[in-house]
Amino acid sequence: MSKKTLNLGMVGYGFMGRAHSNAFRKVGNFFPAEHQVVLKAACARDAGKAQAFADTWGYESIETDWRKLVERPDIDVIDICSPNDTHRDIAIAAAAAGKMVLCEKPLGRNPAESEEMVAAIEKAGVANMVWYNYRRVPAVTLAKQLVDEGRFGKIFHYRAKFLQDWTISADLPQGGAGLWRLDVNVAGSGVTGDLLAHCIDTAMWLNGPMVEVSAVTETFIKERSHSLTGKVEKVGIDDASLFLARFANGSLATFEATRYARGHKALYTLELNGEKASVAWDLHDLHRLQYFDHSDQGIVRGWRSIHVTDGDQPYMKNWWVPGLQIGYEHSFVHQVADFIAGLESGVPAAPTFRDGLATDYVCDAVLKSAASRQWETVKQAS
Repeated sequence: MSKKTLNLGMVGYGFMGRAHSNAFRKVGNFFPAEHQVVLKAACARDAGKAQAFADTWGYESIETDWRKLVERPDIDVIDICSPNDTHRDIAIAAAAAGKMVLCEKPLGRNPAESEEMVAAIEKAGVANMVWYNYRRVPAVTLAKQLVDEGRFGKIFHYRAKFLQDWTISADLPQGGAGLWRLDVNVAGSGVTGDLLAHCIDTAMWLNGPMVEVSAVTETFIKERSHSLTGKVEKVGIDDASLFLARFANGSLATFEATRYARGHKALYTLELNGEKASVAWDLHDLHRLQYFDHSDQGIVRGWRSIHVTDGDQPYMKNWWVPGLQIGYEHSFVHQVADFIAGLESGVPAAPTFRDGLATDYVCDAVLKSAASRQWETVKQAS
Protein backbone atom coordinates (compact mmCIF):
# COMPACT_ATOMS: atom_id res chain seq x y z
CA MET A 1 0.00 0.00 0.00
CA SER A 2 1.51 3.32 -1.06
CA LYS A 3 1.78 6.06 1.52
CA LYS A 4 0.55 9.62 1.26
CA THR A 5 3.46 12.01 0.89
CA LEU A 6 3.93 14.99 3.15
CA ASN A 7 6.34 17.29 1.34
CA LEU A 8 8.33 19.42 3.76
CA GLY A 9 9.80 22.86 3.24
CA MET A 10 12.26 23.83 5.99
CA VAL A 11 13.15 27.47 6.68
CA GLY A 12 16.41 27.75 8.62
CA TYR A 13 19.45 25.48 9.00
CA GLY A 14 20.71 26.10 12.55
CA PHE A 15 20.40 24.06 15.72
CA MET A 16 16.63 23.68 15.45
CA GLY A 17 16.82 23.01 11.72
CA ARG A 18 19.02 20.02 12.47
CA ALA A 19 16.85 18.82 15.35
CA HIS A 20 13.71 19.01 13.24
CA SER A 21 15.29 17.45 10.15
CA ASN A 22 16.51 14.53 12.22
CA ALA A 23 12.97 14.02 13.50
CA PHE A 24 11.37 14.17 10.05
CA ARG A 25 13.92 11.65 8.73
CA LYS A 26 13.42 9.15 11.56
CA VAL A 27 9.72 9.36 12.34
CA GLY A 28 8.60 6.87 9.68
CA ASN A 29 11.10 4.27 10.86
CA PHE A 30 9.73 4.16 14.38
CA PHE A 31 6.16 5.49 14.12
CA PRO A 32 4.55 3.94 11.02
CA ALA A 33 1.71 6.03 9.59
CA GLU A 34 -0.28 6.61 6.43
CA HIS A 35 1.86 9.63 5.62
CA GLN A 36 5.51 9.61 4.68
CA VAL A 37 7.54 12.79 5.13
CA VAL A 38 9.58 13.84 2.11
CA LEU A 39 12.37 16.39 2.70
CA LYS A 40 11.52 18.47 -0.35
CA ALA A 41 13.32 21.78 0.12
CA ALA A 42 15.58 23.62 2.56
CA CYS A 43 15.57 27.40 2.59
CA ALA A 44 18.25 29.86 3.76
CA ARG A 45 19.52 33.20 2.48
CA ASP A 46 23.03 31.84 1.85
CA ALA A 47 22.83 29.41 -1.08
CA GLY A 48 26.08 27.68 -0.15
CA LYS A 49 25.02 27.02 3.41
CA ALA A 50 21.55 26.00 2.31
CA GLN A 51 23.02 23.48 -0.15
CA ALA A 52 25.42 22.08 2.43
CA PHE A 53 22.53 21.65 4.86
CA ALA A 54 20.37 20.04 2.17
CA ASP A 55 23.16 17.63 1.22
CA THR A 56 23.74 16.62 4.83
CA TRP A 57 20.11 15.94 5.63
CA GLY A 58 18.84 14.73 2.27
CA TYR A 59 16.66 17.59 1.06
CA GLU A 60 15.87 17.37 -2.64
CA SER A 61 16.28 21.08 -3.40
CA ILE A 62 17.00 24.51 -1.91
CA GLU A 63 15.57 28.00 -1.97
CA THR A 64 17.16 31.27 -0.88
CA ASP A 65 13.86 33.17 -0.56
CA TRP A 66 11.20 31.82 1.79
CA ARG A 67 8.52 33.48 -0.33
CA LYS A 68 9.38 31.20 -3.24
CA LEU A 69 9.32 28.21 -0.92
CA VAL A 70 5.85 29.11 0.32
CA GLU A 71 4.58 29.55 -3.24
CA ARG A 72 5.82 26.15 -4.45
CA PRO A 73 2.90 23.82 -5.30
CA ASP A 74 4.96 20.76 -4.34
CA ILE A 75 5.27 21.85 -0.69
CA ASP A 76 2.64 20.70 1.83
CA VAL A 77 4.21 21.76 5.13
CA ILE A 78 6.31 24.79 6.06
CA ASP A 79 8.52 24.35 9.12
CA ILE A 80 9.80 27.65 10.52
CA CYS A 81 13.17 27.29 12.27
CA SER A 82 14.47 30.78 11.51
CA PRO A 83 14.93 33.63 14.05
CA ASN A 84 11.91 35.02 15.88
CA ASP A 85 11.57 38.18 13.78
CA THR A 86 10.73 36.05 10.73
CA HIS A 87 8.02 33.88 12.28
CA ARG A 88 5.06 36.19 11.71
CA ASP A 89 5.55 36.93 8.02
CA ILE A 90 6.40 33.37 7.03
CA ALA A 91 3.51 31.83 8.98
CA ILE A 92 0.93 34.26 7.62
CA ALA A 93 2.10 33.80 4.03
CA ALA A 94 2.24 30.02 4.39
CA ALA A 95 -1.29 29.91 5.81
CA ALA A 96 -2.58 32.10 2.97
CA ALA A 97 -1.00 29.65 0.53
CA GLY A 98 -2.84 26.78 2.19
CA LYS A 99 0.25 25.18 3.71
CA MET A 100 0.35 23.38 7.03
CA VAL A 101 2.64 25.32 9.38
CA LEU A 102 4.99 24.23 12.15
CA CYS A 103 6.79 27.01 14.01
CA GLU A 104 9.58 27.16 16.54
CA LYS A 105 8.77 28.86 19.82
CA PRO A 106 8.04 31.50 20.86
CA LEU A 107 5.31 32.01 18.30
CA GLY A 108 5.91 35.76 17.79
CA ARG A 109 8.16 38.37 19.35
CA ASN A 110 5.12 39.76 21.17
CA PRO A 111 1.41 38.95 21.53
CA ALA A 112 0.42 41.30 18.69
CA GLU A 113 2.48 39.26 16.22
CA SER A 114 1.24 36.00 17.69
CA GLU A 115 -2.39 37.10 17.46
CA GLU A 116 -1.93 37.86 13.76
CA MET A 117 -0.40 34.43 13.23
CA VAL A 118 -3.25 32.67 15.03
CA ALA A 119 -5.85 34.64 13.08
CA ALA A 120 -4.20 33.75 9.75
CA ILE A 121 -3.86 30.08 10.62
CA GLU A 122 -7.42 29.73 11.86
CA LYS A 123 -8.86 31.68 8.91
CA ALA A 124 -7.05 29.35 6.50
CA GLY A 125 -8.02 26.27 8.50
CA VAL A 126 -4.60 24.67 8.07
CA ALA A 127 -2.96 22.22 10.44
CA ASN A 128 -0.49 23.91 12.76
CA MET A 129 1.78 23.28 15.72
CA VAL A 130 4.39 25.06 17.88
CA TRP A 131 7.59 23.22 18.78
CA TYR A 132 7.33 22.92 22.56
CA ASN A 133 9.11 19.59 22.49
CA TYR A 134 9.55 19.02 26.22
CA ARG A 135 5.93 17.85 26.39
CA ARG A 136 7.12 14.86 24.36
CA VAL A 137 9.87 13.67 26.70
CA PRO A 138 8.33 10.35 27.83
CA ALA A 139 8.88 11.07 31.54
CA VAL A 140 7.12 14.46 31.24
CA THR A 141 4.31 12.88 29.21
CA LEU A 142 3.98 10.27 31.96
CA ALA A 143 3.66 13.08 34.53
CA LYS A 144 0.78 14.48 32.46
CA GLN A 145 -0.85 11.05 32.41
CA LEU A 146 -0.61 10.82 36.21
CA VAL A 147 -2.12 14.30 36.59
CA ASP A 148 -5.00 13.44 34.26
CA GLU A 149 -5.67 10.28 36.26
CA GLY A 150 -6.24 12.43 39.35
CA ARG A 151 -3.42 10.89 41.36
CA PHE A 152 -2.38 14.22 42.90
CA GLY A 153 -5.74 15.45 44.16
CA LYS A 154 -5.80 19.19 44.72
CA ILE A 155 -2.64 20.85 43.37
CA PHE A 156 -0.90 23.29 45.70
CA HIS A 157 2.45 24.14 44.10
CA TYR A 158 4.32 24.15 40.82
CA ARG A 159 7.96 25.20 40.42
CA ALA A 160 10.34 25.27 37.50
CA LYS A 161 13.74 26.64 36.55
CA PHE A 162 15.84 26.74 33.40
CA LEU A 163 19.46 27.74 33.92
CA GLN A 164 22.27 28.38 31.43
CA ASP A 165 25.59 30.24 31.52
CA TRP A 166 26.59 30.97 27.93
CA THR A 167 26.17 34.79 27.87
CA ILE A 168 28.19 35.74 30.95
CA SER A 169 31.16 37.21 29.05
CA ALA A 170 30.89 40.95 28.43
CA ASP A 171 32.96 40.43 25.26
CA LEU A 172 30.18 38.44 23.63
CA PRO A 173 28.52 40.54 20.91
CA GLN A 174 24.81 40.70 20.17
CA GLY A 175 23.08 40.04 16.87
CA GLY A 176 23.92 38.04 13.77
CA ALA A 177 24.01 34.30 13.23
CA GLY A 178 24.18 32.39 16.49
CA LEU A 179 23.80 35.49 18.66
CA TRP A 180 20.47 36.90 17.46
CA ARG A 181 18.93 35.79 20.77
CA LEU A 182 20.79 38.68 22.40
CA ASP A 183 19.28 41.23 19.99
CA VAL A 184 15.87 42.35 21.26
CA ASN A 185 14.77 43.47 17.80
CA VAL A 186 15.16 39.92 16.52
CA ALA A 187 14.36 37.85 19.60
CA GLY A 188 11.64 39.99 21.21
CA SER A 189 12.86 39.15 24.70
CA GLY A 190 15.66 37.28 26.42
CA VAL A 191 15.33 34.29 28.71
CA THR A 192 11.62 34.97 29.25
CA GLY A 193 10.69 34.08 25.67
CA ASP A 194 13.56 31.67 25.08
CA LEU A 195 13.78 29.55 28.24
CA LEU A 196 10.78 30.37 30.43
CA ALA A 197 8.45 29.89 27.47
CA HIS A 198 9.30 26.18 27.61
CA CYS A 199 8.63 26.08 31.36
CA ILE A 200 5.37 27.99 30.98
CA ASP A 201 4.04 25.76 28.19
CA THR A 202 4.76 22.60 30.15
CA ALA A 203 3.32 24.09 33.34
CA MET A 204 0.00 25.06 31.75
CA TRP A 205 -0.20 21.70 29.99
CA LEU A 206 0.21 19.93 33.33
CA ASN A 207 -1.63 22.34 35.63
CA GLY A 208 -3.97 24.55 33.61
CA PRO A 209 -3.95 28.28 32.82
CA MET A 210 -2.15 30.96 34.80
CA VAL A 211 -4.16 33.99 35.82
CA GLU A 212 -1.66 36.45 37.33
CA VAL A 213 2.09 36.93 37.75
CA SER A 214 4.59 39.06 39.66
CA ALA A 215 8.05 39.26 38.11
CA VAL A 216 11.52 40.71 38.25
CA THR A 217 14.03 40.72 35.37
CA GLU A 218 17.60 41.91 35.05
CA THR A 219 20.00 42.75 32.23
CA PHE A 220 23.42 42.31 33.80
CA ILE A 221 25.48 43.59 30.87
CA LYS A 222 23.88 46.81 29.68
CA GLU A 223 25.78 47.32 26.41
CA ARG A 224 27.34 45.01 23.85
CA SER A 225 28.87 45.50 20.43
CA HIS A 226 26.62 44.41 17.59
CA SER A 227 27.90 41.70 15.24
CA LEU A 228 26.36 43.32 12.16
CA THR A 229 27.07 47.02 12.77
CA GLY A 230 30.20 46.83 14.92
CA LYS A 231 28.72 49.55 17.13
CA VAL A 232 28.30 49.32 20.89
CA GLU A 233 24.54 49.27 21.49
CA LYS A 234 22.19 49.01 24.46
CA VAL A 235 21.16 45.47 25.33
CA GLY A 236 17.37 45.19 25.32
CA ILE A 237 16.85 41.56 26.33
CA ASP A 238 16.51 40.14 29.84
CA ASP A 239 19.44 38.04 31.05
CA ALA A 240 17.50 36.72 34.04
CA SER A 241 13.79 36.43 34.78
CA LEU A 242 12.03 35.26 37.93
CA PHE A 243 8.31 35.30 38.64
CA LEU A 244 5.59 34.16 40.97
CA ALA A 245 2.34 32.91 39.49
CA ARG A 246 -1.15 31.92 40.47
CA PHE A 247 -2.97 29.27 38.45
CA ALA A 248 -6.71 29.20 37.80
CA ASN A 249 -6.97 26.12 40.02
CA GLY A 250 -5.63 28.14 42.98
CA SER A 251 -2.14 26.65 43.06
CA LEU A 252 0.96 28.84 43.39
CA ALA A 253 4.16 28.71 41.37
CA THR A 254 7.72 29.94 41.11
CA PHE A 255 9.65 30.19 37.85
CA GLU A 256 13.28 31.15 37.26
CA ALA A 257 15.44 31.39 34.15
CA THR A 258 18.89 32.87 33.61
CA ARG A 259 21.87 32.66 31.31
CA TYR A 260 24.15 33.71 34.19
CA ALA A 261 24.24 30.53 36.29
CA ARG A 262 27.86 29.47 35.96
CA GLY A 263 28.21 25.71 35.53
CA HIS A 264 24.71 25.15 34.14
CA LYS A 265 24.39 24.52 30.41
CA ALA A 266 20.73 23.52 30.25
CA LEU A 267 19.35 22.75 33.70
CA TYR A 268 15.57 22.48 33.34
CA THR A 269 13.70 21.09 36.32
CA LEU A 270 10.04 21.03 37.31
CA GLU A 271 8.08 19.87 40.35
CA LEU A 272 4.38 19.62 41.10
CA ASN A 273 2.99 19.11 44.62
CA GLY A 274 -0.56 17.91 45.31
CA GLU A 275 -2.50 16.78 48.37
CA LYS A 276 -1.97 13.10 47.51
CA ALA A 277 1.30 12.99 45.58
CA SER A 278 4.22 14.92 44.11
CA VAL A 279 6.28 14.57 40.95
CA ALA A 280 9.63 16.01 39.84
CA TRP A 281 11.69 15.89 36.63
CA ASP A 282 15.19 16.97 35.60
CA LEU A 283 16.31 17.41 31.97
CA HIS A 284 19.79 16.16 32.92
CA ASP A 285 18.20 12.82 33.85
CA LEU A 286 15.37 13.09 31.35
CA HIS A 287 14.42 9.41 31.21
CA ARG A 288 13.61 9.32 34.94
CA LEU A 289 10.53 10.64 36.75
CA GLN A 290 10.67 11.17 40.50
CA TYR A 291 7.33 10.34 42.13
CA PHE A 292 6.02 10.40 45.70
CA ASP A 293 2.68 8.81 46.61
CA HIS A 294 1.38 9.52 50.12
CA SER A 295 -0.94 6.49 49.94
CA ASP A 296 2.05 4.13 50.09
CA GLN A 297 2.43 2.14 53.29
CA GLY A 298 4.29 4.24 55.84
CA ILE A 299 7.31 1.99 56.25
CA VAL A 300 8.11 2.16 52.52
CA ARG A 301 6.74 5.63 51.77
CA GLY A 302 9.23 7.84 49.96
CA TRP A 303 10.32 9.19 46.63
CA ARG A 304 10.63 6.57 43.91
CA SER A 305 12.68 6.90 40.73
CA ILE A 306 10.72 5.64 37.74
CA HIS A 307 12.91 4.57 34.83
CA VAL A 308 10.71 5.49 31.87
CA THR A 309 11.68 2.84 29.31
CA ASP A 310 8.89 0.24 29.41
CA GLY A 311 6.50 -0.37 26.53
CA ASP A 312 3.43 0.68 28.52
CA GLN A 313 4.97 4.10 29.23
CA PRO A 314 4.49 6.98 26.77
CA TYR A 315 6.11 6.47 23.33
CA MET A 316 8.51 3.76 24.53
CA LYS A 317 6.91 0.78 22.77
CA ASN A 318 8.12 2.30 19.49
CA TRP A 319 11.77 2.31 20.53
CA TRP A 320 14.04 -0.26 22.17
CA VAL A 321 13.59 -3.00 24.75
CA PRO A 322 12.83 -1.96 28.37
CA GLY A 323 15.84 -0.56 30.19
CA LEU A 324 17.37 1.12 27.15
CA GLN A 325 16.75 4.86 27.32
CA ILE A 326 16.29 7.50 24.66
CA GLY A 327 17.33 11.17 24.60
CA TYR A 328 16.59 14.80 23.79
CA GLU A 329 16.34 14.37 20.03
CA HIS A 330 13.56 11.81 20.38
CA SER A 331 11.17 14.42 21.78
CA PHE A 332 11.14 16.02 18.32
CA VAL A 333 10.45 12.66 16.67
CA HIS A 334 7.48 12.25 19.02
CA GLN A 335 6.19 15.70 18.11
CA VAL A 336 6.28 14.91 14.39
CA ALA A 337 4.60 11.55 15.05
CA ASP A 338 1.82 13.25 17.00
CA PHE A 339 1.39 15.90 14.32
CA ILE A 340 0.96 13.21 11.66
CA ALA A 341 -1.38 11.23 13.90
CA GLY A 342 -3.47 14.38 14.29
CA LEU A 343 -3.72 14.75 10.54
CA GLU A 344 -4.89 11.17 10.17
CA SER A 345 -7.34 11.18 13.08
CA GLY A 346 -8.75 14.65 12.50
CA VAL A 347 -7.95 15.58 16.11
CA PRO A 348 -5.24 18.28 15.98
CA ALA A 349 -2.17 17.61 18.09
CA ALA A 350 -1.15 20.25 20.62
CA PRO A 351 0.34 22.71 21.17
CA THR A 352 -1.44 24.55 18.39
CA PHE A 353 -0.74 28.18 17.51
CA ARG A 354 -3.52 29.19 19.90
CA ASP A 355 -1.79 27.24 22.66
CA GLY A 356 1.43 29.06 21.76
CA LEU A 357 -0.42 32.36 22.02
CA ALA A 358 -1.42 31.45 25.58
CA THR A 359 2.24 31.03 26.50
CA ASP A 360 3.10 34.33 24.80
CA TYR A 361 0.44 36.07 26.90
CA VAL A 362 2.11 34.80 30.07
CA CYS A 363 5.54 35.94 28.85
CA ASP A 364 4.09 39.36 28.07
CA ALA A 365 2.54 39.62 31.54
CA VAL A 366 5.90 38.66 33.08
CA LEU A 367 7.72 41.44 31.22
CA LYS A 368 4.97 43.95 32.05
CA SER A 369 5.14 43.00 35.73
CA ALA A 370 8.91 43.39 35.80
CA ALA A 371 8.49 46.90 34.39
CA SER A 372 5.55 47.93 36.59
CA ARG A 373 6.75 46.12 39.72
CA GLN A 374 3.15 45.05 40.30
CA TRP A 375 1.07 41.92 39.84
CA GLU A 376 -0.22 41.66 36.27
CA THR A 377 -3.27 39.77 35.01
CA VAL A 378 -2.60 37.25 32.27
CA LYS A 379 -4.72 37.65 29.14
CA GLN A 380 -6.38 34.39 28.12
CA ALA A 381 -6.06 32.97 24.61
CA SER A 382 -9.52 31.43 24.32
